[in-house]
Amino acid sequence: MFRSLRTRLVLFMTLLIVLMMAAVGVFLARSVSSYQLDAFARQMSDAFSNRRDFVDDLRAAADAENPPAALKEILRAYSGLLGVDMAQRNYYILDARTGAFLAGSDDVKGKALTLTPAILTALGGADGAGEPKPDFSRRVGDPYMDAAVPIKGNGDTYIIYIRDTKESLQTLISQLFVIILEALAVGVALALLLSLVLSKAITNPLERLTHSALRLAEGHFDEGLAVQSGDEIGVLTRTFNDMAQELRRTLEEVGAERDKLGTLFLHMTDGVASFGRDGAPIQANPAAERLLGRPFEQIVSYGEVLGAVAPLTDVLALKEPRYLQKDWETGGRSLLVSLAPFGGTPAEGVMAVLHDVTRQRRLDDLRREFVSNVSHELRTPLTNIRSYAETLHDAEDLPPEQARSFSQVILNEAERMNRIVRDLLTLSRFDYGKMDWHVTTFPLAAMLGSIYEAMLLEARRQGHTLTLYTGETPIVLSGDRERLEQVVANILSNAIKYTPSGGQIALAARQEGDIAVVTVTDTGIGIPEEDMPRLFERFYRVDKARSRRLGGTGLGLAIAREIVEGHRGDIKIESRLGHGTVVTVTLPLGDAP
Repeated sequence: MFRSLRTRLVLFMTLLIVLMMAAVGVFLARSVSSYQLDAFARQMSDAFSNRRDFVDDLRAAADAENPPAALKEILRAYSGLLGVDMAQRNYYILDARTGAFLAGSDDVKGKALTLTPAILTALGGADGAGEPKPDFSRRVGDPYMDAAVPIKGNGDTYIIYIRDTKESLQTLISQLFVIILEALAVGVALALLLSLVLSKAITNPLERLTHSALRLAEGHFDEGLAVQSGDEIGVLTRTFNDMAQELRRTLEEVGAERDKLGTLFLHMTDGVASFGRDGAPIQANPAAERLLGRPFEQIVSYGEVLGAVAPLTDVLALKEPRYLQKDWETGGRSLLVSLAPFGGTPAEGVMAVLHDVTRQRRLDDLRREFVSNVSHELRTPLTNIRSYAETLHDAEDLPPEQARSFSQVILNEAERMNRIVRDLLTLSRFDYGKMDWHVTTFPLAAMLGSIYEAMLLEARRQGHTLTLYTGETPIVLSGDRERLEQVVANILSNAIKYTPSGGQIALAARQEGDIAVVTVTDTGIGIPEEDMPRLFERFYRVDKARSRRLGGTGLGLAIAREIVEGHRGDIKIESRLGHGTVVTVTLPLGDAP
């Protein structure tokens, strides 16, 4: 009920007016009472201290035959001086020894008198000698005002006691309270009216701010408030508008960064997965699911997938630099796993980053194998050249025919090294994109015919039947004729080398749409199935001994694939062990490299 600011403002203003009027009433009542007491005290002091005739008459009356009666007559004569009206204010004559009532203006009230502090002071402290000094009751809360004055004659001492019932004061105070209550009613009404107006002026902008804050919490940042004043509320409104715009910009920036991170997290090639302190899975990106080999929602705990890499407790307890890296072989992949705790101390969980280094490790292995193969391929001819050269150098009486034979071996081995180096340079140019292409337009049949003529003698020498078929429709290619001849010649040379004597070898070409297809088919020894995926690797040979004996370097097919792909074509090999091989080269028509 009192949570409303408007209600509290109204209540506060009303209570403030009530308290102020109450304070004014109390102050006025005490002030009037004090004034009346002071006026009574001044009147009594003037009568008994400044009127010598009055005091002398009282002392003379105290020496009369009947002092109480004489004193009564004097007091009645001076009743105007004392303010005695016989109704509210009366005078009494008391015995100075006992305080008993002797005479007065009201016998009934006089007999009912009690000993007041003023009477007691007069009884105990005054002997009636010297100037009489009245003793007063000055307590505002007493229902009366009184003064007691001892008067001594030649004999006994008497006390003149003046008592006022304060009825006029009570009447005045009552009238004041009525006035105060009337003013209070008017003040409360005005306070209610003014507080309602004031509270409305204060709370309406605050209500608008509250409504806008709620809308802001719902995501509506463009609903600015009109600034209707230059006071603190106006400043607050402008500040709120600025805050809303700044918050909108901040949220937009945060949203953009979150989208960037989300996109990066979703599409990054490295796997990222997080687990809670209890090992429960929290989140992972698609790459992590692929590398872990299962959907993340199927993973029950950290230990199920990464427990073999490092225990969860060990990762959570890591100190600076608070991460560890380990190699992990799983699912035919080589993974580099980085594990680190996240959160404060103690850690809230573990973050795992999975980096697939399978290709890198494979490339490292291939690089080492390549260096080993190059070293081996070059070492063999170099060894032969050195051996035969030393023999020629040291043997002075070597027969001429044998010397020529050794020289021929040296020349053959040198040529073999030259082919290896030339092939390596060719592959290097392909690797670095520096191959120079000499593009021309030429008929495919002419190119295949020249290759056929060049290889026919060797095929016949091996006892093979070599056939050529180019079709009746002319096929025109655009490309580097010399490089394409190298491809077909290499494939045809392999067919002749690896086909037993008496084999059938066919070189054919045809057109399929905008594609030229060249095939070399043989009835040779074929290729084992396990060797098929590695045929285009550099220095890879199915039968290493036979290939080396026949002069092969293991680079021909690798170069052939680079040349064909450089012409935006494709090369495929189909083979079965003992049933021959078919090599198919497809080249786009009219598309130069």
